[in-house]
Amino acid sequence: MESNPVLLESKSSPINLLNEMQQLRLLGHLCDVTVSVEYQGVRAEFPAHKAVLAATSKFFKEVFLNEKPMDGPRSNVFLNEVQVADFASFLEFVYTARVEVEEDRVQRMLEIAEKLKCLDLSETCFQLKKQMLESVLLELQNFSESQNSEEDSATRPSVTAEAGREPPDSSVAAPGHRASPEGLAAKSKEKM
Repeated sequence: MESNPVLLESKSSPINLLNEMQQLRLLGHLCDVTVSVEYQGVRAEFPAHKAVLAATSKFFKEVFLNEKPMDGPRSNVFLNEVQVADFASFLEFVYTARVEVEEDRVQRMLEIAEKLKCLDLSETCFQLKKQMLESVLLELQNFSESQNSEEDSATRPSVTAEAGREPPDSSVAAPGHRASPEGLAAKSKEKM
Protein backbone atom coordinates (compact mmCIF):
# COMPACT_ATOMS: atom_id res chain seq x y z
CA MET A 1 0.00 0.00 0.00
CA GLU A 2 1.41 3.39 -1.05
CA SER A 3 1.10 6.41 1.19
CA ASN A 4 0.63 9.99 0.06
CA PRO A 5 3.73 12.18 -0.02
CA VAL A 6 4.03 14.82 2.66
CA LEU A 7 6.14 17.95 2.70
CA LEU A 8 8.84 18.28 5.32
CA GLU A 9 9.82 21.94 5.42
CA SER A 10 11.91 23.81 7.97
CA LYS A 11 11.26 27.48 8.53
CA SER A 12 14.41 27.85 10.64
CA SER A 13 16.83 25.99 8.38
CA PRO A 14 17.70 28.93 6.06
CA ILE A 15 18.38 31.18 9.05
CA ASN A 16 20.41 28.48 10.78
CA LEU A 17 22.39 27.85 7.61
CA LEU A 18 23.22 31.53 7.22
CA ASN A 19 24.18 31.84 10.89
CA GLU A 20 26.46 28.81 10.68
CA MET A 21 28.12 30.07 7.46
CA GLN A 22 28.69 33.45 9.12
CA GLN A 23 30.33 31.76 12.13
CA LEU A 24 32.56 29.69 9.84
CA ARG A 25 33.58 32.85 7.96
CA LEU A 26 34.30 34.82 11.13
CA LEU A 27 36.47 31.97 12.45
CA GLY A 28 38.17 31.54 9.05
CA HIS A 29 37.04 27.91 8.72
CA LEU A 30 36.54 26.32 5.30
CA CYS A 31 37.11 29.66 3.56
CA ASP A 32 38.31 29.14 0.01
CA VAL A 33 38.72 32.72 -1.21
CA THR A 34 40.30 35.91 0.07
CA VAL A 35 38.82 39.18 -1.15
CA SER A 36 41.25 42.08 -0.97
CA VAL A 37 39.75 45.53 -1.13
CA GLU A 38 41.56 48.82 -1.42
CA TYR A 39 40.35 52.40 -1.40
CA GLN A 40 42.61 55.46 -1.20
CA GLY A 41 45.48 53.53 0.33
CA VAL A 42 43.35 51.69 2.89
CA ARG A 43 43.49 47.95 2.27
CA ALA A 44 41.97 44.92 3.98
CA GLU A 45 41.56 41.23 3.28
CA PHE A 46 38.40 39.25 3.90
CA PRO A 47 38.30 35.44 3.96
CA ALA A 48 35.04 34.07 2.58
CA HIS A 49 33.36 31.13 0.88
CA LYS A 50 33.11 31.04 -2.90
CA ALA A 51 29.74 29.30 -2.79
CA VAL A 52 28.18 32.04 -0.63
CA LEU A 53 29.64 34.87 -2.71
CA ALA A 54 28.67 33.20 -5.98
CA ALA A 55 25.13 32.54 -4.75
CA THR A 56 24.59 36.15 -3.73
CA SER A 57 26.59 38.10 -6.30
CA LYS A 58 26.57 37.68 -10.07
CA PHE A 59 29.93 39.44 -10.17
CA PHE A 60 31.56 36.82 -7.95
CA LYS A 61 29.73 34.02 -9.74
CA GLU A 62 31.22 35.13 -13.06
CA VAL A 63 34.69 35.47 -11.52
CA PHE A 64 34.65 32.02 -9.90
CA LEU A 65 33.11 30.19 -12.85
CA ASN A 66 35.66 31.70 -15.23
CA GLU A 67 38.78 31.27 -13.09
CA LYS A 68 41.42 28.76 -14.06
CA PRO A 69 42.70 26.28 -11.49
CA MET A 70 45.94 27.67 -10.17
CA ASP A 71 48.40 26.49 -7.59
CA GLY A 72 45.85 25.66 -4.95
CA PRO A 73 42.19 25.49 -4.06
CA ARG A 74 42.23 28.92 -2.42
CA SER A 75 41.95 31.94 -4.70
CA ASN A 76 42.23 35.71 -4.34
CA VAL A 77 40.02 38.44 -5.72
CA PHE A 78 41.12 42.07 -5.77
CA LEU A 79 38.62 44.91 -5.68
CA ASN A 80 39.79 48.49 -6.17
CA GLU A 81 37.72 51.54 -5.35
CA VAL A 82 35.68 49.72 -2.71
CA GLN A 83 35.80 51.07 0.83
CA VAL A 84 36.75 48.58 3.52
CA ALA A 85 33.73 49.40 5.71
CA ASP A 86 31.37 49.04 2.76
CA PHE A 87 32.72 45.63 1.77
CA ALA A 88 32.58 44.47 5.40
CA SER A 89 28.91 45.52 5.46
CA PHE A 90 28.34 43.78 2.12
CA LEU A 91 29.77 40.54 3.51
CA GLU A 92 27.67 40.80 6.65
CA PHE A 93 24.56 41.27 4.51
CA VAL A 94 25.23 38.32 2.19
CA TYR A 95 26.01 36.05 5.14
CA THR A 96 23.14 37.17 7.41
CA ALA A 97 20.58 38.87 5.11
CA ARG A 98 20.81 41.99 7.29
CA VAL A 99 23.25 44.74 8.14
CA GLU A 100 23.04 47.99 10.06
CA VAL A 101 24.59 51.05 8.40
CA GLU A 102 24.36 54.79 8.88
CA GLU A 103 21.76 56.56 6.75
CA ASP A 104 24.41 58.43 4.79
CA ARG A 105 26.02 55.10 3.74
CA VAL A 106 22.86 53.67 2.15
CA GLN A 107 23.72 55.22 -1.23
CA ARG A 108 27.23 53.74 -1.09
CA MET A 109 25.78 50.34 -0.19
CA LEU A 110 23.48 50.61 -3.21
CA GLU A 111 26.49 51.42 -5.39
CA ILE A 112 28.49 48.42 -4.11
CA ALA A 113 25.42 46.21 -4.59
CA GLU A 114 25.19 47.34 -8.20
CA LYS A 115 28.95 46.99 -8.76
CA LEU A 116 28.95 43.43 -7.36
CA LYS A 117 25.58 42.64 -8.94
CA CYS A 118 23.94 41.66 -5.67
CA LEU A 119 20.22 41.90 -6.39
CA ASP A 120 19.04 41.30 -2.80
CA LEU A 121 21.17 44.11 -1.37
CA SER A 122 20.28 46.39 -4.25
CA GLU A 123 16.54 45.88 -3.69
CA THR A 124 16.93 46.30 0.07
CA CYS A 125 18.82 49.59 -0.35
CA PHE A 126 16.32 50.82 -2.92
CA GLN A 127 13.37 50.08 -0.61
CA LEU A 128 15.09 51.79 2.31
CA LYS A 129 15.91 54.86 0.21
CA LYS A 130 12.27 54.96 -0.90
CA GLN A 131 11.09 54.83 2.73
CA MET A 132 13.57 57.54 3.70
CA LEU A 133 12.38 59.75 0.83
CA GLU A 134 8.72 59.21 1.76
CA SER A 135 9.54 60.10 5.36
CA VAL A 136 11.26 63.33 4.28
CA LEU A 137 8.35 64.22 1.99
CA LEU A 138 5.88 63.59 4.81
CA GLU A 139 7.90 65.83 7.13
CA LEU A 140 7.98 68.56 4.48
CA GLN A 141 4.24 68.22 3.93
CA ASN A 142 3.57 68.46 7.68
CA PHE A 143 5.88 71.48 7.94
CA SER A 144 4.18 73.14 4.98
CA GLU A 145 0.73 72.49 6.46
CA SER A 146 1.76 73.90 9.84
CA GLN A 147 3.18 77.01 8.10
CA ASN A 148 -0.06 77.45 6.13
CA SER A 149 -2.21 77.09 9.25
CA GLU A 150 -0.06 79.67 11.06
CA GLU A 151 -0.43 82.08 8.12
CA ASP A 152 -4.19 81.48 7.98
CA SER A 153 -4.63 82.22 11.67
CA ALA A 154 -2.52 85.40 11.36
CA THR A 155 -4.58 86.78 8.43
CA ARG A 156 -8.02 85.67 9.64
CA PRO A 157 -10.04 88.62 11.14
CA SER A 158 -11.20 88.11 14.68
CA VAL A 159 -14.94 88.25 15.36
CA THR A 160 -16.02 90.71 18.05
CA ALA A 161 -19.53 91.36 19.30
CA GLU A 162 -20.93 94.86 19.06
CA ALA A 163 -22.20 96.01 22.44
CA GLY A 164 -25.61 97.65 22.82
CA ARG A 165 -27.02 96.58 19.49
CA GLU A 166 -30.45 94.96 19.43
CA PRO A 167 -31.13 91.84 17.41
CA PRO A 168 -33.08 92.47 14.18
CA ASP A 169 -36.17 90.60 15.46
CA SER A 170 -36.88 91.83 18.94
CA SER A 171 -39.77 89.41 19.31
CA VAL A 172 -37.14 86.93 20.39
CA ALA A 173 -35.92 87.84 23.78
CA ALA A 174 -32.22 88.05 24.38
CA PRO A 175 -30.88 85.70 27.01
CA GLY A 176 -31.73 87.06 30.43
CA HIS A 177 -34.46 89.40 29.06
CA ARG A 178 -38.15 88.66 28.82
CA ALA A 179 -40.29 89.82 25.97
CA SER A 180 -43.42 91.56 27.20
CA PRO A 181 -46.82 90.55 25.81
CA GLU A 182 -47.43 94.16 24.70
CA GLY A 183 -44.17 94.21 22.73
CA LEU A 184 -45.06 90.93 20.99
CA ALA A 185 -48.54 92.24 20.11
CA ALA A 186 -47.09 95.47 18.72
CA LYS A 187 -44.66 93.51 16.53
CA SER A 188 -47.52 91.33 15.20
CA LYS A 189 -49.50 94.41 14.17
CA GLU A 190 -46.45 95.92 12.40
CA LYS A 191 -45.98 92.77 10.34
CA MET A 192 -49.60 92.80 9.17
